[in-house]
Formats: sequence, structure tokens, C-alpha cells
Amino acid sequence: MTQGTPQQSYEYGAYGAAQQPGPAVPAPATEPAPAEPAPKPKKPGGRDRYLDLLRSIALVRVVVYHLFGWAWLTVLFPSMGVMFALAGSLMARSLNRPAWGVIRGRLRRLLPPLWAFSAVILTLMFVGGWNPTKNTDDGPLWALLKLFNYIVPIGAPPYPWSIGSKSGVLEDTWAVQAAGPLWYLRAYLWFVVASPLLLWAFRRMPWATLLAPLALTAVVGSGLVKIPGETGNAVTDFAVYGGCWVLGFAHHEGLLAKIPRYVAVSLSSLVMAFGLWWASNHLGPDGWDLNDIPLAQATWSFGFVVILLIYSPSWQELPGGLAKWDKLITLSNNRAVTIYLWHNMLIMATVPLLDNLYKLPFMQGEQATSALDSTYQIWMFFLVWPMIGLTIMAVGWVEDLAAKRSPRLWPNGVQRGGARRRG
Repeated sequence: MTQGTPQQSYEYGAYGAAQQPGPAVPAPATEPAPAEPAPKPKKPGGRDRYLDLLRSIALVRVVVYHLFGWAWLTVLFPSMGVMFALAGSLMARSLNRPAWGVIRGRLRRLLPPLWAFSAVILTLMFVGGWNPTKNTDDGPLWALLKLFNYIVPIGAPPYPWSIGSKSGVLEDTWAVQAAGPLWYLRAYLWFVVASPLLLWAFRRMPWATLLAPLALTAVVGSGLVKIPGETGNAVTDFAVYGGCWVLGFAHHEGLLAKIPRYVAVSLSSLVMAFGLWWASNHLGPDGWDLNDIPLAQATWSFGFVVILLIYSPSWQELPGGLAKWDKLITLSNNRAVTIYLWHNMLIMATVPLLDNLYKLPFMQGEQATSALDSTYQIWMFFLVWPMIGLTIMAVGWVEDLAAKRSPRLWPNGVQRGGARRRG
């Protein structure tokens, strides 16, 4: 996942030029008015709260999508494209330092939270009787070696498609759903490793580098060329979201700020319109779910992200009514990896808790049972957030250790005594 992105500002004030000395003039007879103090310059390196807000919205949308499964959410707000773009912007800023140190730092922040998650789900799968060498087309040695992806996500981790029973505490497909979000960590890892080369290419051929992922998606994501297996999935993911990652470079480097807004919005709207047109003719098993339509996902996300970044206001503080969400936005950004990794498991964990409601005496009537059936997912929605909060307190501190910070139980930006912690 991503770290807080530093503020980017491409506006220049009138105080940058030094004044030239003029000829000496006699002092006026009257006392001169006191000079107004010069405005304070913006502090460099502060968090851009607009980008923090986008990251928080993206996380909430991911949770809601995985809970309700509404395909239209992928059109309303393409969360993964936004998250990759924000990560790309931060990566471009960090690469002002030596590349190997930056890559090592990103891995250090990513892997410990993954290890905590992997330790839990692997233990549950092994206790449930899973043997990774059985029911697989891979040889025993290769099947065991693929478990390494739970430590460093360079490929797809193995998991059983069915474990336990439908009457168990968790449904028998829980492992598939729990491991589902790990594809994002794999794509993020490969983007991080490729970023020094991508940024080098972007600074020399910005437009070619920016549009190349869309061209690659048109080849591997449209069925023109098919790459089988997990290799094909990895290449497709890299192509689909590569444009958004490089858009993060463009945002940081100031390229987007040089384009007139009406031009950027007009061209982006055409790209998005193409994405919707392509989707309408290539609907997947879930209809308009863009996750099943790579070329539509790539083009819609690309245009959407351009519009979000071209209007980026670079807030140092959340304005107006958004300020009341400041603590939650700070918390979600400080625990983005934890929320993303665990949310699917926690969604499933709401089911056995809610099922106990059917056992209550006042729930034995047909009308009460029907009412709970019709609102079941809504109750899941309200229950999953406190469970996410408990998980943040239980394992979120691993993100602090990974970042070489002192562990924090609830990092919402408020220090003890009520003081506000600056990013």
C-alpha cells in the first residue's frame, strides 16, 4: 500500500524575485506606514490532505464493493487505479534518493504487515487440514516453494478452493476470499521494482511512457494476445494499472500542471467514453464490473485519475465540512495496509456473529427472521467497521515497526493531551 504523499504545488507567487535597488531618495516628512510582514512560505514535505482523502475514499469503496458486490462501484470510483496513482506519485518523490535504498524501504514497509496476515491465514488453513502438495498440478517441491509468495509476493500464493464445510465457523471458500486481495501486493511490488526504470523512461519520453501501458493492455487485455496462467494475470495487472502508476509520476513531476485543464478533461472524457463503450460490448459474468474487463478498467481508471489529479488542490488542512473527518482520514492512511489486507476476512467473520441473532427468543417469528434476512448485508456493513477498528489495534502496530516508528495503538493524528500531530 501507499504512504502519505507529500504536498505538491505548481503555483508560483509574486515573492520569488528579488527587488533591484533603486536610486536613493530623500526620506518623506511623514512617518512611513509599517511594512506588512511577508507571507510565510509553505512547509515543504508536508502531507497533501487531498491525496490522503482520495486514499481513504478508495479504501472505503474497496470494503463496500467486497461486501455488497455492486458492479457499478467500479465505475463510480475506480479505487485500485487511484491507489496505484497515489503510490506512483510518492515513489517518484522518493526516487530523488538512491534507487536501491528506496526499493528496500518500500519492501520493509510492505512485508511485515503481510507476514502477520500470512501467519494467521496459513495457520488456519493448515489446522483445517490443507496440504499444499495435494490437489494441485504442481509437483510437491514446486507446490511448497510457491508458499514463498506469502513471504514475498512475487507471484500468486497457493490456497485451497474449499476448506472445512459450509456449516463451519467460516464458509468453505474463506481461503479464496482471504487471499484475494494479495494480487494488489504482488502488482505493487513489481511496480516498486520497475519504478527506477519507468521514471528514467518517463523523464526522457514522458508521453510514450505514459501511454505505453494502455497500448499493452490493448494487446494482452483485449484477447488479441493471451498469456495463460498466473503469468498472464500478472502481466495484465501490470498493464491495466501501469498507466495510473505513471500518472503518479506525471503528477509529481508537474507534467499534468502544464496541460490546460479543458484539454486534459476533454481528452480524459474521450478515453473514459471509450472504456464504457468497450465495456458495453464485453460485459463479464457480473455485468458492468470493470474488474472483469481489463481494457475498460485501464481506460476508465486512466481518465478518471487524470481528472482527479488535474484538479488536485494540494490541501495542507482539510477544508470546511471535511475537517470533521480529519482523524479518520489520518487513521486510515496510517493503517492502509492493515485495512486492505484484513478487510475480506473481517467481512466473512461478521457472518457467524450475525447468525447468532437468529437464536434469540424474539427472533423466532417468521416476520423477525424475514426482516433480518432482508437487511443482513446492511448489518454486516455496520458490524465490519468496529471489527476493522479492533484489528487496527491488534495488529496495526506492525506497520509502525516496519516504518521504524514507535508502535501506536490508534494513530489518528492526535497525541496524548489532545494535541494534533502534524504529518
